[in-house]
Amino acid sequence: MTISATDLAAMLCSRLCHDMLSPVGALSNGLELLAEERDGEMRARIVELLEQSAKASADKLKFFRLAFGAAGGFGELVSVAEPRALVEGLVSNNERITLSWNVSADAMPKAAVKVLLNLALFGMEALVRGGTLEVGAEINEGASEIAVRASGPRIAFDETVGRALDGTLPEEELSSRTAPAALVQALAREMGGGVQYALTSEALVLGAVLPGA
Repeated sequence: MTISATDLAAMLCSRLCHDMLSPVGALSNGLELLAEERDGEMRARIVELLEQSAKASADKLKFFRLAFGAAGGFGELVSVAEPRALVEGLVSNNERITLSWNVSADAMPKAAVKVLLNLALFGMEALVRGGTLEVGAEINEGASEIAVRASGPRIAFDETVGRALDGTLPEEELSSRTAPAALVQALAREMGGGVQYALTSEALVLGAVLPGA
C-alpha cells in the first residue's frame, strides 16, 4: 500500500474533524441552552457539562497534535511523560476504561511516540464496552519496541483498519477511518521496522518494532 503525503494529510484532517465534531457540538448546544435557561440549578448543570465538553475537546486536540501532526516544539526525543499524559487525558473521559502504563524508557523518538499514541488510540476504540488498556514500550539496542493490549467484554476492531495497519489495504479503499493506521504503517516502513496485530474475542494486541527510531 502506498499513498501520497497530500492524500494522507487530507484524510487525517478529516478524521480530526470527525472526532472533534461531537465535543465541539456539545459546547455549541450547551451555550445555546445556557443563554435560554433561567433556573439556577439547571444553569449550574449546564456549566458543568460545558466544562466536561471543553476538557474533552482540549484533550483530543492535544492528543492529535502529536499523534497526527508535526508537533512543533518537540525535539527528536520526546519525554514519555508527554504521551502518558495524552493517553491518560483521553482515558479520563471514558470512565469504563482503565489504563495500565508500562513504559520503561524516559524518552522516545518522536516517530515512535506517534506510533505508540496511534496504537493506543486503536486500543481505546476497540473497548466499546470498557475494559483495560495496557500500554508498554522499551528501548533495546536503539530500537523502540511498543505493545498495546486492549481487553474487555467486547472487542470491536474494523478489519479495514487492520489491513491498513499491515499494509494490505488498497490505496483506493483508504478513508479517514483507516488513515491513522496507514500513518503507523508508513512510519514503521520508513524506519525499517514493522507493525502487527492479533485479535480474539477477548483482546486486541498491537505491536511495533522500530529499529530506525
